[in-house]
Amino acid sequence: MLNWKRWMCSALMAAVWVAPLAARAEDGPEGKNGTTPSAATPPVAAAQPSLNAGNANVAALLTVLVRKGVLAAGEADSIRAAAPEAEFQLLVEALARKGVVSADDLRAVNASPTATPTTAPAGAAAATGTPVVTAMLASTPAQVAPVPKEAKPPAPAVVAAVAPLRVLPVDPPAKDGLKAAFNLGPVKMTPYGFLKATGVYDTSNPNGDDMPFPGLFLSSTSILNTGPTKNPEFHLKARSSRIGANFEFPDLSPKLTVTGRIEGDFEGNFSEVDNRDVSSIRSSMFSFRQAWVRLDYAASEKTDVYFEGGQDWTLFGSSALPNLLETTALGYWYGDIYERSPQFQVGLVQKLGGERNFKIAPTVAIMMPSSGQIEKLGSLGLQGQIAQAERQGADSGRPEMEGRLALQFQLDKAPAVAPAQIFWSGFRSKRTSIVTSSAYASYFTNGVCTGGALACSYINAFPNGFTSSSNGYGNQVGIQLPTRWFTLVASAYRGGDLRFFFGGQVNTFYTDVAGLSNPITFTTVDGGIAAAGPTELACAVAVTVTTACPNGDVVIARQRPTRAYGGFVNLGLPLSRWFNADPKGHNAGWTLYLHMGKDQVVHSDLVNANAVGVLPLQMGKLVAATLYYKVNPYVTFGFEQSVYATRLVQGLDYTIAGKPSNEWQDHRSEFGPIFTF
Repeated sequence: MLNWKRWMCSALMAAVWVAPLAARAEDGPEGKNGTTPSAATPPVAAAQPSLNAGNANVAALLTVLVRKGVLAAGEADSIRAAAPEAEFQLLVEALARKGVVSADDLRAVNASPTATPTTAPAGAAAATGTPVVTAMLASTPAQVAPVPKEAKPPAPAVVAAVAPLRVLPVDPPAKDGLKAAFNLGPVKMTPYGFLKATGVYDTSNPNGDDMPFPGLFLSSTSILNTGPTKNPEFHLKARSSRIGANFEFPDLSPKLTVTGRIEGDFEGNFSEVDNRDVSSIRSSMFSFRQAWVRLDYAASEKTDVYFEGGQDWTLFGSSALPNLLETTALGYWYGDIYERSPQFQVGLVQKLGGERNFKIAPTVAIMMPSSGQIEKLGSLGLQGQIAQAERQGADSGRPEMEGRLALQFQLDKAPAVAPAQIFWSGFRSKRTSIVTSSAYASYFTNGVCTGGALACSYINAFPNGFTSSSNGYGNQVGIQLPTRWFTLVASAYRGGDLRFFFGGQVNTFYTDVAGLSNPITFTTVDGGIAAAGPTELACAVAVTVTTACPNGDVVIARQRPTRAYGGFVNLGLPLSRWFNADPKGHNAGWTLYLHMGKDQVVHSDLVNANAVGVLPLQMGKLVAATLYYKVNPYVTFGFEQSVYATRLVQGLDYTIAGKPSNEWQDHRSEFGPIFTF
C-alpha cells in the first residue's frame, strides 16, 4: 500500500513537469515555430511547468485512473469540466478522499535533501491555493527523488520476554497509529486472526464435547455416571479459528482518536438444515466475539479520556487471563472467570511518570444485566437459551455496574519486556424471577381453585402473581508481572451468582426456605425448572395449621446468590531467552507455561438444608503445562497436557466406570498448529 501511494504521488508530480518537456521535444530542437531560444533565457524558467501542459497531463492521468478503477467515470468528468486552473486541485482532493494519497504522502515525495528550491510562477501559485500543490508545481525534475523500497524493521537484539495475554490494555491508541492493510474510503482497516487445528484426547469426557466441561454430566435417567468405562474420547477441531479487524476512523481534531474492532470465531452452534445434518460436526456457525468503537480524547500530554460502546470483554474477570492452548473453554469453571458483553464504558488513563513510567487507569461501565442459566445447556433448546440467562437479568430493569482500577509500570527495564499491571475489578447486578397468574392454572378447574386449601391460600394472597430477586456481586484482584526471566499472571476472586462469568461451579442462586413451612413451587415466566431456583410461597413458621394459611401469613421465599471463590496462577517461561537463542533463528520461539486454577463454592451454601436449587459440585481444579514452539512470526505449534477435576460435596459420589468416586478427572492431551496473520 505504501509503495502504491508513493508511486501515485510520483506520477502526479511527474505529470506536472514532464508535459512541458514533451511539448518542447515535439516542437523540435529549435523551439516553438522554429525559433531558437535566447541564450539569456534562464535554464530554470525552461524547466518550469506550463499550467496548460499540466492540465493536458491531468486529463491523461484521469483516463488512466478511470481505467484502473481508482476513479469513477463521473468523477473524472466532473474534474475535466472544472476550470483549467482548478483541475489539478480537484484531482488531488479526489485522491485524498479515497485514501490513495494524503498531504503527508505528497510532502514525503516532494522532499529531497539535495533539492534546490525554485520559485513557482505567479499564475501557478494563484491556481493551486494550497502549499502542497504549490510546492509540487514549483518542483524541478531534480527535486523528484527516487522512491526507495520500504525498509524492513530491524531484527530484535534479544528474544522477547513472555508477554501476558491482555484483552483490556491500559495504553490508549495513538493518533494515526494503525498501520492500515487497506482503506475503506477514509477508514483504515487491518485484519488479524489465526487458523487453528488441534487433536484432543480425553481420558474421560461423558458430555461428548470437544472442550473441557465441569463434572456435571446429567441425563433424564442417570446422574453423574460415566457408564461401563471412563468414557474416553478423541476429537479433531478447527472451530477455534478466529478472524477480526481493527479500524481507525479519521477526525479533524488532532486530540481525538477514533478506533474500533470487530471479531468473530467459529465456536457457534451447528446448523440444523437438511444439507448440513449429515455433516454438521464440521459446519459450526460463525459468531461475533467483539464489536465496539472507542473515542479517545487527549486532554493533555499526560491525560487521556475515552468512551467505548459495543461488545467487549468485561471489566470484571477479563483483566487477567491465562495463556492456554485450549481456548474454547480457557479454564472456565476451573478458576478463570471472564466474559464478553454489550456495554458502555468510560475511562481515564493518567500518566504519572517516574523511572518506571507509572500509569493509572480507572474505568467504569454499565453492562447488559445477565444471569446464569443453571439448566444443562441445550436440554430445553431455544426455550432454555432465552430462559434464566437471557431474561432474569434484564427483568430486573437495571444495568449491571462494573469497575476497574489498574496500575501499570515498567517492572523490568530489560529490552523486549512488557510493562507490568496490578488491578482490582468488581461488579454488582440484580436478577428477578417473575411468576404470573398463568402459573396457577393447574390449581384451577372451571375458574375455581381446586388445588387444596394450602395452595389456594397462597394464590389468594398474590392473585396477580409475584416476583423475587437476588443480587450478584464480585471482587477480583490480579497481577501481570513480566520480567526477562519469567512472566507471572495471577487472579483471585470472590462473589455471588458468578455463573455468567463461568464461576461458582455452574451455580447461580438458590431459594432459601429457612423459617418457612409447607412451601409450594411455581414455574417462573422464563421457563425455569423447579429445582433450578423457582420462586416459592410458604406459610410463616408460627402458623401451625397445615391445611391453609391466612393471607397475611403468606410470604415469598427469599432468593440468595450462591457464593464462590477461586483464581489461578499462570507462569510463562521464555526458554529461548534463557539459553540466549539467536532472535533471528528458528530456536527463538520456545516458551513453556505452567498453570494451576481452582473454583470452589462456599461450603455453607452447599450443605445448607434450607437451600433449594444448589447443585452438588463443590470444587473444580485444573493443572496444565503448555509448550509452544514458534517456527516464525506466523506459524506456532503447541502441546498441552492438563488434568481437569471436579469434586462433589461430601456424601455424594460419581459412578465412574462402575465404581464410586467423590472426584471425577479428565487427563487431556491437545496438540496442533496455529497460523497467525
